[in-house]
Amino acid sequence: MALSGSALPLREPVQVMRIDVITLFPAIFTGYLDQSLLAKARKRGLVQIVLHDLRAWSPDKKHFKVDDRPYGGGPGMVIRVEPVVECVEAVQRMADVPGRLLVMSPTGRPLDQQLVRQLAASPRLILLCGRYEGFDQRVYDLLHPEPISIGPYVLNGGEVAAMVIIDSVIRWIPGVLGNEESCRSDSFSQDPHFVKAAQYTRPPEYRGLKVPEVLLSGDHEQIRKWREEDSRRRAELRRQWLARHDTACGNQTEEGRAPPHPPES
Repeated sequence: MALSGSALPLREPVQVMRIDVITLFPAIFTGYLDQSLLAKARKRGLVQIVLHDLRAWSPDKKHFKVDDRPYGGGPGMVIRVEPVVECVEAVQRMADVPGRLLVMSPTGRPLDQQLVRQLAASPRLILLCGRYEGFDQRVYDLLHPEPISIGPYVLNGGEVAAMVIIDSVIRWIPGVLGNEESCRSDSFSQDPHFVKAAQYTRPPEYRGLKVPEVLLSGDHEQIRKWREEDSRRRAELRRQWLARHDTACGNQTEEGRAPPHPPES
């Protein structure tokens, strides 16, 4: 059963949240970790990101290979069981809390805002990034990781999905955002159907499009009412779009055109 946003408060900052990332390509994260809110959160000691190169646990100490051909034949290569299991077990021992082990998988549990808040309540996450044709099944049988999906599509590897999880989770760590109400008012934070009202800033008019007068009025009660109504309107437009999208065959309408994009207005 999905938990509502109000059921999960911001995690108490009793300790630094630790996120371990196991990957074949740790350099992918270099620029990402040193930018924007994540870089500031790391510098302030609010979150610790630790990268682990899976090749360090390769049984092949000459070429550091971690993959091999699949039994039974087939395309591509499969990541072997020994380096993954031994790496995860070693990483789990690196801190007092073993951590919540997640594996990036297009067939996993869909990542939504409610799951993000649950993950943010964990003191430690371990993100396992796959490559090639995936992991030997015995990785799942022995380690029992939680498969998490950021969408029904396939990426070259799990690193981008891991960044999505990191980016969404750290927003719920106290002190990461300048205003903690920002994450509470995000779309889908209050409930799975909540959509945030439209946002405007300067200039008040651009190419004939004007900011709604109520937002310039200074009347906070009327502004609150406008935002509530706009939020409901946008949520209904999104519901209608999803209904049309779900009935389209192969993402095509009866006329053979792709369904329109989700509404933003």
